Amino acid sequence: MAHKEDIQERLKKIQNEICSALENIDGKARFIEDKWIREEGGGGISRIIQDGKVFEKGGVNFSTVYGPIPEFLKKELEGKSKSNQFLATGLSIVIHPQSPMVPIIHMNVRYFEIDDKIKWVGGGIDLTPHFVNVIDASYFHTEIKKLCDTFSLEYYPAFSKNADDYFFIKHRNETRGIGGIFFDKLMESPDCSMDKLLEFITALAKVFVPIYMHLVEKNKNTPFNEREKKWQLIRRGRYVEFNLIYDRGTKFGLETNGRVESILISLPKMASWLYDFIPEKNSKEEKTLAYLKKGINWAQ
Repeated sequence: MAHKEDIQERLKKIQNEICSALENIDGKARFIEDKWIREEGGGGISRIIQDGKVFEKGGVNFSTVYGPIPEFLKKELEGKSKSNQFLATGLSIVIHPQSPMVPIIHMNVRYFEIDDKIKWVGGGIDLTPHFVNVIDASYFHTEIKKLCDTFSLEYYPAFSKNADDYFFIKHRNETRGIGGIFFDKLMESPDCSMDKLLEFITALAKVFVPIYMHLVEKNKNTPFNEREKKWQLIRRGRYVEFNLIYDRGTKFGLETNGRVESILISLPKMASWLYDFIPEKNSKEEKTLAYLKKGINWAQ
């Protein structure tokens, strides 16, 4: 089986597993499925959950798009391939919970190829708590590090730094959340085959369920008040700013004529922007902002 066919089958299976797990822990909402076709080639399966007991809005999207290489990508390749055709397949997840005590989570894995000569994988996972809980942050990073270490001891240090740099809201001078890992254009080498790289992104996709289910179960029944809900909406606003201004996946989808509804499913149902909002001194909100910076060593 070719790499592109292999990873597509794996990711569609994992999409089913993730949706089932999210429905089970929500206990109310069910995913609706929306299959779509891209005129230039390919399409996808978008699954959306809304207005649940635990999840306000979330998407688990699978897609495979192919066709002529877009102009912006030709510039990146700098003449490395004479082919005019590309294929990209991947799984992308963003979940916005009802409770400000449950963190937002994002994960995506992807495989890209141009004919049989240029192939790479990319992806990552990151956590955006509305209020940073040190124990939860350490748990999240430690579990991701364990996964990375089974493939290479170099992965976590490099990829966690990538995440700090990538998920940085420059105009706010703060990170989007507590990071995680981020990587792109991992190509096979004498030390690592494409099969091994596909195993890595498959393992990353599969670890989503146990990690996030732990965090949801731990925090979903924690009481919260109107002030904490107000802060959640402000933090969601920061999430929107990053996704619309900086996120490469959003730009790639829009520039390759992807389906807009599926691309923008990463945005929350509700968010807020208050003019020059400054948290009270020594408040939970102020303490959270102090953690939204690069270089914190969360993993144990």
